[in-house]
Amino acid sequence: MSEWLEVAKADDLKPGDHIVVDIDDVSVMVFNLDGEFYALENVCTHDGSELSGGWVVGDQIECPFHGARFCIRTGEVKAPPAYEPVEKLPVRVRNGMVEVRDDRWD
Repeated sequence: MSEWLEVAKADDLKPGDHIVVDIDDVSVMVFNLDGEFYALENVCTHDGSELSGGWVVGDQIECPFHGARFCIRTGEVKAPPAYEPVEKLPVRVRNGMVEVRDDRWD
């Protein structure tokens, strides 16, 4: 089973902020949306580029290359040219630390 990895102090990741971390050799974006934490794989399913350089608008991130948009809360596609969702990873806050794990291969 995959382990939870500490990625940031919850107080350091303010609402509206996001960071990029490495979880088991996978680039992951961790977001704070209105005090709730979410994690998505840092890859656009349209062309494989990194989403982290994109724009966050509300609860969506827009790919900086072709404009595909994804829901940060669910990974769901909100605008083409992407048609496949981005992988969402489990997130929790424990003892003041944001923790993420990649349980896709458990």
